[in-house]
Amino acid sequence: MEIKNFGIATLALAALFPKISFGQDKRPNVLIIMTDQQRWDAMRCAGNLEISTPNMDRIAKEGVQFTNAYSACPVSVPARTSILTGRTIFNNKVLTNNDSESDSVAKLQTFDMILSANGYRTEYYGKYHSPYQFATMYNNPVYPTNKTKSSTLPSKVEGLRQYLDELGVPVTKPIGNELIDNMSLRTYTPLAIDLYYGEKNDESEVNVKGKPKKKGGQGDSFGIIQSGDNASLAAFEGSEGLKALQNMKPGQPFSMTCSFGPPHPPFIVPKKYADMYDAQKLSVSPSINDDLINAPYKMSPNSTDARFKNPEMNKEMKMVYYAMISQVDEWVGKLLDELDRKGIAKNTIVLFVSDHGELLGDHGLVSKNKMYEGSARIPLLIRYPGVIPAGKKVETPVSHHDIFATILDYTGMKAPENDGRSLRKLIDGKKDSVDYAVSVWGAINNGGPFMIRKGDWKMIVYLQMDDKKQRNTNALYNLKNDPFEMNNLIGSNPDKSKYETNVSDLKQTLKDWMIKTKTPYVKELENTKL
Repeated sequence: MEIKNFGIATLALAALFPKISFGQDKRPNVLIIMTDQQRWDAMRCAGNLEISTPNMDRIAKEGVQFTNAYSACPVSVPARTSILTGRTIFNNKVLTNNDSESDSVAKLQTFDMILSANGYRTEYYGKYHSPYQFATMYNNPVYPTNKTKSSTLPSKVEGLRQYLDELGVPVTKPIGNELIDNMSLRTYTPLAIDLYYGEKNDESEVNVKGKPKKKGGQGDSFGIIQSGDNASLAAFEGSEGLKALQNMKPGQPFSMTCSFGPPHPPFIVPKKYADMYDAQKLSVSPSINDDLINAPYKMSPNSTDARFKNPEMNKEMKMVYYAMISQVDEWVGKLLDELDRKGIAKNTIVLFVSDHGELLGDHGLVSKNKMYEGSARIPLLIRYPGVIPAGKKVETPVSHHDIFATILDYTGMKAPENDGRSLRKLIDGKKDSVDYAVSVWGAINNGGPFMIRKGDWKMIVYLQMDDKKQRNTNALYNLKNDPFEMNNLIGSNPDKSKYETNVSDLKQTLKDWMIKTKTPYVKELENTKL
């Protein structure tokens, strides 16, 4: 349903649900904790014994852990918009990060809009990276990630710089081998993997506005912040969320999101957290030397960067990546402790999720945008004491699309039309007819790709678009036998006929999903030879 006037839409939604007196309102609160670019296995509770995440583990221990959760689309804006709306990227019209400012974004209701219309106080803190039209109804000003035509508020980058000013962290000239972080404009000590390690970054290389002249992107910066434990983006965002939680008044249920930018690059972290890890003791990605022959992705000029295929550099990248997550985890603990202090933990749903993962050297690649597990698979934890069983693990594949209906289900509301389903059946140990998850890349003119995970099997499919020559390789993996996705069972595999039954089943399931979600590429899928 497309609604152009959000004020009228909110009133219309409010009329659909019975009002409960705030004084006797026992409906659960909702606390969403989100990270950016955290891969599924970057938690100790996911079996990674190299990383320290006691507070994420605490949510898993006291609630449910979805071990096979997938991003709707492994890049920020489409993924986050699917979380908010429960709709696929084709139905919410957000296919790429650039679509956050598009006039074609669908006029949909987010779960927070529905909660707000039904008596919830709704607030959002930290990284907001969705179309700004979905942020105007919050009870607090929501600062966009970047400058936007939809908001006159300062961006989060400007907010970070102001926070550091107030913290007393000065803008200084680099000393020795120090470099300047483009985001904070503060100095950091680079690691050897940093693109500009060993290069001079003195006053002559800084323009008149005090901004560095670096040409590299955020993903090229790796280093240590020496100016204090709280002189970082994670501390800025965490402190905002914690202060808001402390200020929540009793009597009215709330839905609050605390969204952390890390471990998204720049990969820069305070020394305290870097000191938690010894890079030399960390493992190297098992697929780092993948030659990507008969693979769904090929090496591009950017991905052939020797830094990311170097085992020692890979360890260094892991060290700072894990350190960033450990800092976020510390703030997760502070949020959980505040729920305890206020005496509302038992009546608060805590949902922890990331928008997508980070390849972290898998297949010699970094960043996201790919359908490999490190990029497309995400952490998803939910705690609701007394309602959700403690220590529960769900192996059935699930998706970002399911979060919308799940939140509304547990808050006692009927979800409007959406592309997911409530996860309550799976949490309660009941069989669900949906036993698969789908992710899709928004560059549909190039065929996608689409990814489908069902049981142990995973298929990555580039659609046959009109009469264009199909340049990419389709892939089938058995993740039980091949967890690092090194052995594509189709493509140029001479024995691929052995897997025709598996391919046919996955293709039909993907087709059924397309029809169900009104995805407009059924014909192209039918014409795709696998």
